[in-house]
Amino acid sequence: MQNPRKVLVTGVAGFIASKVAEFLLEEGIEVIGVDNMNDYYDVRLKDFRVKTLTKYPAFKFIEMDIENKNQLREIFQAHKFDIIYNLAARAGVRYSIECPEVYMSTNLVGSLNLLELMKEFEVKKFVIASTSSIYAGQKMPFSEDLAVNEPISPYAASKKAAELLAYSYHHLHGIDVSVVRYFTVYGPAGRPDMSIYRFIRWINEGKEIELFGDGTQSRDFTYVDDIARGTITAGKKLLGYEIINLGGGKNPIPLTKVISTIEKLTGKKAKIKNFEFHKADLKETWADISKAERLLGWKPQISFDDGLARTVESFSKNKILNEIELPA
Repeated sequence: MQNPRKVLVTGVAGFIASKVAEFLLEEGIEVIGVDNMNDYYDVRLKDFRVKTLTKYPAFKFIEMDIENKNQLREIFQAHKFDIIYNLAARAGVRYSIECPEVYMSTNLVGSLNLLELMKEFEVKKFVIASTSSIYAGQKMPFSEDLAVNEPISPYAASKKAAELLAYSYHHLHGIDVSVVRYFTVYGPAGRPDMSIYRFIRWINEGKEIELFGDGTQSRDFTYVDDIARGTITAGKKLLGYEIINLGGGKNPIPLTKVISTIEKLTGKKAKIKNFEFHKADLKETWADISKAERLLGWKPQISFDDGLARTVESFSKNKILNEIELPA
């Protein structure tokens, strides 16, 4: 397991998962990637990400839903996996309030199917993506040993449930589990429902930024390459059940700074329209990443300013990023 030959990456057309798959392929590891290509946001962006992976001979893409256990079993029968990276998930706090059933189905039932098949086919390493949204109301910086029993959105509740389910399979069946809790991830070809993607587009196009709250709310922004490398490293043999924060590990960055930095990078002035702060959002996030440093030897390498510059530059290089329909 220290030198995996073949892995399964779920949600491979997603922002983080596609980068994880790319780095695994660069290491010479065979990647079977699955994704249901749902239309939560413009599918053309997902197609763009998958297309970047098809240049690797060791990559195979299968369009399917991890909620379909029978189809998933066929994949386990056809391939012997060393590690399962479960990065398939419905993400987003606000949409989970409107459609909670979808979040529970994908984030929990999908995870259950994978764990059941891991037990059946004796796959011993499971890496599952979770979220900093679980930490709502806790004291910062957020550490993994905090009690997180008061999720304030169905999204956070579904992720907490998946974490607990994974623990039970570790306890009962000896599956080695790494739960990676992501803090706000940004970078080229990011999710168009996330603030940085939208802010860059709106400022470039001279449109009003839709800002919920006064902009003082802050996030522990982490560049996607750093997150992908941390996720891959979490696939190492830990022989237990470990929850690991992957975040910037520095003071949170307010949205006002994000906007002003984009203004400098684009040479354009932002127009801002303020809306009421959403009660399901967190005012601040800040990761304690000492455990990731201790267990994985991981810490982020790319500064916020550098990462944001790369993100803005990607918009000028890839026409498709300026054509993607932004979710409402």
